[in-house]
Amino acid sequence: MSPDKMIRMANQIAAFHASQRGPAAEAVAGHINDFWEPRMRSALLSHIAAGGAGLRPEVVAAGTLIRQPA
Repeated sequence: MSPDKMIRMANQIAAFHASQRGPAAEAVAGHINDFWEPRMRSALLSHIAAGGAGLRPEVVAAGTLIRQPA
């Protein structure tokens, strides 16, 4: 998956959860942990570790809650 598409998808998830009640970072991490395959989670975590350019703050905050693939 291209980095641009990954960023767009993560930001869409964050935008949805930011419009709901409750902590958005936890909801974003929960969605990504439940539905993203390990390679996608790994790529997102690497992008966050490299500075998270283009990601919404909710996605960056969710980085500590996203499970690192084995």
